[in-house]
Amino acid sequence: MKNPQEMRDVYIVGIGLTKWGFYEDQACYDFGSEAIFTALKDAEMSWREVNAAFCGSVYQGTGSGHQAVKEVGLTGVPVVNVENACSSGGSALRLAYLMVASEVYDVVVALGMEKMPRGPIPSTAFRPWELASGFNIQVGNYALETVEYMEKTGVTEEDLARVTVKNRKNGALNPNARFQKPVTMEEVLGSRMVAEPLRLLHCCPLADGSAAAVLCSRDKLRSKARGVKVAASVLVSGVYGDGMLPSGMVDSLLHKPEVGMAELSAQQAYEISGYGPEDINIVQGYDTTVPSELWGMEKLGFCRPGEAAGLLRDGKFGLEGALPVNTDGGLMSRGHPLGATGLGQICELVTQLRGEAGKRQVKKARVGLSHAMGAGPNSSVTILTC
Repeated sequence: MKNPQEMRDVYIVGIGLTKWGFYEDQACYDFGSEAIFTALKDAEMSWREVNAAFCGSVYQGTGSGHQAVKEVGLTGVPVVNVENACSSGGSALRLAYLMVASEVYDVVVALGMEKMPRGPIPSTAFRPWELASGFNIQVGNYALETVEYMEKTGVTEEDLARVTVKNRKNGALNPNARFQKPVTMEEVLGSRMVAEPLRLLHCCPLADGSAAAVLCSRDKLRSKARGVKVAASVLVSGVYGDGMLPSGMVDSLLHKPEVGMAELSAQQAYEISGYGPEDINIVQGYDTTVPSELWGMEKLGFCRPGEAAGLLRDGKFGLEGALPVNTDGGLMSRGHPLGATGLGQICELVTQLRGEAGKRQVKKARVGLSHAMGAGPNSSVTILTC
């Protein structure tokens, strides 16, 4: 791979996002094609200008991206399907970015889409003995890790609830979010227990939906004022001792590395982009459960371990704070269609950096970071700038 300094600049010039929810009578390719059409219109481009498409999904089966592209136009372009768990959409964007940056193509579409199965997520990313032990029940995994996190940092249930309250408040300003109604601390703390200490409103809702982005080289820009530059797009997998599986169960037996995969992905993104945590104005964090937003902010380098809850209490991560987090409501409000989640985060960053977010607009947003994690395990970080 070329040194990033030797690669050409890449811009996101169009985005498309469907309203996320549950749609019994629509196929996933309906969502996907809708997002592509919207992104092309936003980019002021036609499908015939697109050189390739990278399509992320998890449970959509063989050739799912081809089915979405078929609804847009059969022009012979290469279509690559990407399955990378909750990082599928972000992984599709990374491949699109690399193809333009390395001058293989000039205009590429990245797509993330998902029609979620109902009930608990049926993960296949575990060995038979792990499945027999119940490790594919994701909220249980997160609950074990949350217990460990709370014991080490002093984070309380009230601290966890504040994440939900903040994100649902932001989601009320997002017309594409599944849930657009704020909730109170009392409602969160009174919701039923799912896996102690995580309650129902500590856990993100699933959803159907899609997101798309059009990426191109500088010379293909239609409007330089609305193009958002990709400063870094990083994907890493797990490192020894830093798996989601142990989740606090074998802390005394397992050596945990100082630099885990979330930290590693952030460090690589900062090095490639030339930006550091102090330069970021807005964050789209991975709040599949609310504690993952808190420890995610710490692992990404925005604060020291155990400090995120206090900064949240002080208002730093709110819309009017110094570092707004999950301005569109995050997974907690927007919902979590696995293959679309990473690209949904990126669409929000583009909207904010263009100054088009309306009532949830962050003032003077110039540099944004998105972070998603998925089974495998893997961690992806994208940094955008305007």
